[in-house]
Amino acid sequence: MQVLPPSEPNVAAASQQLEQPLLEVESCLNLLGEALLRRDSQAIEQNAAKLHQALALAINSFSEAARSGAVPAHLRHRLVQAGGRVAAQRESLARATAALDRAIDVLMPAEANAVYSAMGKTERKNLGGSIQA
Repeated sequence: MQVLPPSEPNVAAASQQLEQPLLEVESCLNLLGEALLRRDSQAIEQNAAKLHQALALAINSFSEAARSGAVPAHLRHRLVQAGGRVAAQRESLARATAALDRAIDVLMPAEANAVYSAMGKTERKNLGGSIQA
């Protein structure tokens, strides 16, 4: 009869408890990715909110498990991969937002008396050596 070390049952129990929150994060990432591809703004917003909640729950679960030293390596690896996917989607969204901002700037030029110039510096009148805000 083989006797397992005391940490093995803890790792197995932690694995079961951590699997569900991680699956939820991965599911939300997939749904958000699909919504981004479809450019469905309502679905993007809904799935981003769900992802935020799922990430918070998963991080909490993993933090509690880490305190007891019972986070299986394969689940830690999957969580790291999910974090990478979140970062990639965030970067993709930032690029799309920047492109949209540039398109809006071209279609709707700023007013002549705007606060910022084309070079991005503030335009302020210099009256008598002082700067007027």
